[in-house]
Amino acid sequence: MDWRDHGILLTSRRHGETSAIIEVFTESHGRHAGVVRGGTSRKIAPVLQPGAQLDLLWRARLEEHIGTFQVEPLRSRAAAAFSGRLALAGLNAVVALLSFCMPEREPHPGIYKQTEQLMDLLSQDEVWPLAYMRWELALLEELGFGLDLSRCAVNGATEGLSFVSPKSGRAVSAEGAGEWAGKLLPLPPCLRGEGNAPDEEIAQGLRTTGYFLQHRVAPSLGHSPIPEARARFIDQFNRRL
Repeated sequence: MDWRDHGILLTSRRHGETSAIIEVFTESHGRHAGVVRGGTSRKIAPVLQPGAQLDLLWRARLEEHIGTFQVEPLRSRAAAAFSGRLALAGLNAVVALLSFCMPEREPHPGIYKQTEQLMDLLSQDEVWPLAYMRWELALLEELGFGLDLSRCAVNGATEGLSFVSPKSGRAVSAEGAGEWAGKLLPLPPCLRGEGNAPDEEIAQGLRTTGYFLQHRVAPSLGHSPIPEARARFIDQFNRRL
């Protein structure tokens, strides 16, 4: 059996003398692994870089087998990734989280499309962090841990929303928070798609999305910490605050 699809390369590791095992995130077949014959050769190895957009032909005798990939490059993102430390850290965070979070062989075309669009902004440091924060928000939604930021969980207010409950993932107004404000997560306007999203607000938004990735998504997958690559990206971003 076989299929053809487009995908984003997540990881590549040597397999035997000349082959490589790659993991890709594809539009119609989700996160999928396979063997690339000759994947360590001088012709193919440069193509197998994290973030690369690939045309993929997968073949296997049975569906449950790991199978083999034939790959053709569609778009390399190596130049964009090495345009600066923030871009490289951002790319590593995205591919690490996808490899960590996404179920194997389960299509998620919505988050795939958003990931592709995010990757194409990689070298644009001024817009990348906001796009990345929105991507994490979409990733939480895709995985069943979406945040409800529409109204206050305490009094139903739609104005003055300032916090997110770490327990419910719902918005809380400043009035509704009361003495519990210190135990709640920040809800900057940019997390609701409002305002001009200065870096300080984006950092607050990433603190909130990171909490749910660490304390909701990771335990649901039976994992412990989320990938260190995300922390390295956050650290790199915070250096420009």
